[in-house]
Amino acid sequence: MRYDPVPSGVTPAQPPRLLDSVRAQIRLRHYSIRTEQAYLGWIRRFILANGKRHPREMGGDEVAAFFSRLATEGKVAPATQNQALAALLFLYREVLRMELPWLQDVVRAKRPKRLPVVLPVEDVARLLSAIPEGVTALMARLLYGTGMRLMECLRLRVKDVDFARSEICVRAGKGNKDRRVPLPVSLRDRLLQQREQALFQHQRDLAAGGERVHLPNALARKYPSADMQTGWQYLFPSHKVSHDPRTGRRGRHHLSEEVLQRAIKQARLQVAILQPASCHTLRHCFATHLLDAGCDIRTLQELLGHKDIATTQIYTHVLGRGAGAVLSPLDRLPVPALSVLESTRGPDDQRV
Repeated sequence: MRYDPVPSGVTPAQPPRLLDSVRAQIRLRHYSIRTEQAYLGWIRRFILANGKRHPREMGGDEVAAFFSRLATEGKVAPATQNQALAALLFLYREVLRMELPWLQDVVRAKRPKRLPVVLPVEDVARLLSAIPEGVTALMARLLYGTGMRLMECLRLRVKDVDFARSEICVRAGKGNKDRRVPLPVSLRDRLLQQREQALFQHQRDLAAGGERVHLPNALARKYPSADMQTGWQYLFPSHKVSHDPRTGRRGRHHLSEEVLQRAIKQARLQVAILQPASCHTLRHCFATHLLDAGCDIRTLQELLGHKDIATTQIYTHVLGRGAGAVLSPLDRLPVPALSVLESTRGPDDQRV
């Protein structure tokens, strides 16, 4: 009698699809949802560009040709090309578990060094005043007043704003690191009002059907009722409920980043600022204006959350302080020490 490993009437399990395997490996490493979307997009684009062939059937030649088309035909930026390369390397190394002897032949795009756009204090004031009063105006002022990134501001929870210590705790920032930034005194009352509005919306959601907020990692399973607690609610909740892209769970997320991006773009056009200012420009202005006011660079590094101080040092170049702005140590000597030179001048000395 022949042994059949699969019982009759039972369909053998199908192996997971390639993109599902990629998604599983990304989530295993706790990559962000944006990294997941970017990697899946590049892998899908790579497969379609090669006639839907499986990546196992392709290698260095196809990868090099793909990047060549990106650079010559797509004219993508070096950062975009390197992001596509990172996605394909993740596919071959972490998902397909394939050796890459051809990796050394793949040309990496050299990313140029660019100085960030920094607006004068007067232009920042005009830009912020042009945004209509409301949630978007509050968020824009927070970006400039704290140096937070756009998504760091949008993901603030009610519990992250410490009014007693006048601090804001930025959770899981870039590099999955936490840090603290100062709470601007001028925004204290407006933030208190925003917190009350967010909590009022939360109470309405609970009364209407118990819409719950998204919790990171496994906190929803470890603390089943935490997503209903007031401290975990978003400080800037969305105007409508939506579904979590990973779990499919219905709840109220934070505001979309496009809301603030559009508001700043319209304000920039309204006040006729020629520089391509964006939400991230306010972070650059925060850093540069702090340095200009005398803040030391080590403190600024902590406030910005930079891993390497070399990243923070770019703002010293933005200040435009060249050799002419440096005070010579000779000029710091007291006046009596300088007068010695005048007293030793001989009759034959001439001024140049």
